[in-house]
Amino acid sequence: MSSTIQIRVDDDLKKKSDRLFKDLGTDTTSAIRIFLTQAVANNGFPFEIKRNPVDVSSLAVMSEEEVMERLSIAREHSAQGMQRDAKSVISDMRSKYGL
Repeated sequence: MSSTIQIRVDDDLKKKSDRLFKDLGTDTTSAIRIFLTQAVANNGFPFEIKRNPVDVSSLAVMSEEEVMERLSIAREHSAQGMQRDAKSVISDMRSKYGL
């Protein structure tokens, strides 16, 4: 026997998740099925839930055009000397995210 689950999500989230899962070789329905299977196997969420999560909007899937535009801006900043030492960035990340 098979059951149906219906959920409502924002149109933009649906488009981005469809594109992501297609790039991963699956579809959104299968990804949700995988999530549910892993939740049962882990007897809980199959990932860590934090009270103050990382702002995932900055990690959203970008189009190739958006990536290329950001790379262009980064190159301009680099040419202008607007860059930071990697050790400083890593140190800030560790402090901010408790790594």
